[in-house]
Amino acid sequence: MSIPFIDLKAQYKLVEDSVKSGIDGVLEHGAYVMGPEIKDLEERLSSFSAVRHAVGCASGTDALIMALMALEVGPGDAVFTTPFTFMATAEAIALLGATPVFVDVDPVTFNIDPDALRRSIRDFKENNAELTPKGIIAVDLFGQPADYDRIEPLAQNNGMFLIVDAAQSFGATYKGKPVCSLGDMACTSFFPAKPLGCYGDGGMVFAQNDELHKLLVSIRVHGMGEDRYENVRLGINGRLDSMQAAVLLAKFEIFPDEIEKRQAAAGRYNELLDGIDGVTVPTVPEGNTSVWAQYSLLARDTEHREELMGKLKEVNIPSVIYYPKPLHLQKAFANLGYSEGDLPVCENLASRIFSLPMHPYLEAEDQETIAKVLKG
Repeated sequence: MSIPFIDLKAQYKLVEDSVKSGIDGVLEHGAYVMGPEIKDLEERLSSFSAVRHAVGCASGTDALIMALMALEVGPGDAVFTTPFTFMATAEAIALLGATPVFVDVDPVTFNIDPDALRRSIRDFKENNAELTPKGIIAVDLFGQPADYDRIEPLAQNNGMFLIVDAAQSFGATYKGKPVCSLGDMACTSFFPAKPLGCYGDGGMVFAQNDELHKLLVSIRVHGMGEDRYENVRLGINGRLDSMQAAVLLAKFEIFPDEIEKRQAAAGRYNELLDGIDGVTVPTVPEGNTSVWAQYSLLARDTEHREELMGKLKEVNIPSVIYYPKPLHLQKAFANLGYSEGDLPVCENLASRIFSLPMHPYLEAEDQETIAKVLKG
């Protein structure tokens, strides 16, 4: 049996000609970094996302760093975020000398809990006079939007910025709005496994504000001014390769159809797996759409998860744990002083969660097979 966790080969068969044509175009003009494909991609994705500006960059991590730099985040600042996500979200904060403040998550959506966020902001202001609460990074985990109607007022009422970490959710919608149109800025990743991925690393920052757009463009190339040898601020080498942009332009043509197929596959999973004893299937709040970067189940407990994943492994069906250890318990953030039990919801989720194969080309028969294995 061979059921790929993510099937990039099936996708490539559909875009092979346009990908090769795009790469040939780059080879013809020779502008391998920041070629004309970058501007084309930025215009198409900003239009798709209903936002004024998009700035392509070298990775999703660079997107976060650039956004934080544009907002002048640095030492003495605190940025609130979720610990139940990939390392890059909090890493970008810490790399700039600021302090991540971890907030527990909602047990249903796995995204940052607005009630916990409100309490965390209040408690932080009362007990941390030496740090300035500067902003919030909300993560749309597994492709599902966070609760922005409740998060955005918390940012505004406390004088903080809001960055949407849409690394897993590009193409999702929140109450009819594209997720990358929300917040002060939104950041996404084009890592190959993402819903819209290239064949290497890539990322993008989205902004409505003209001044932020100018800052992002400057920061992306070493803080350049009017030309590349005038440096008006500190920046990074965050440029996007032209070949990766050509790949993304080719794959973007089929992206809307792939979103529909992902949602269909998630719907089939929910029907097939609902009712299995001890297993909780994911849900999306009414009015929102997910792009299902991952399809993640909750087992009853750690032992039950090991049992279910063991059944899948016996028949060579892959499954993955996202994420086995929340960020507040990672060694890299030991200096922040968090202990086991401080954020109980995400710690509990980390002990029970596991993800099944998920991609637009997942066959119904394969999903039925997976369900039969899990049902025993």
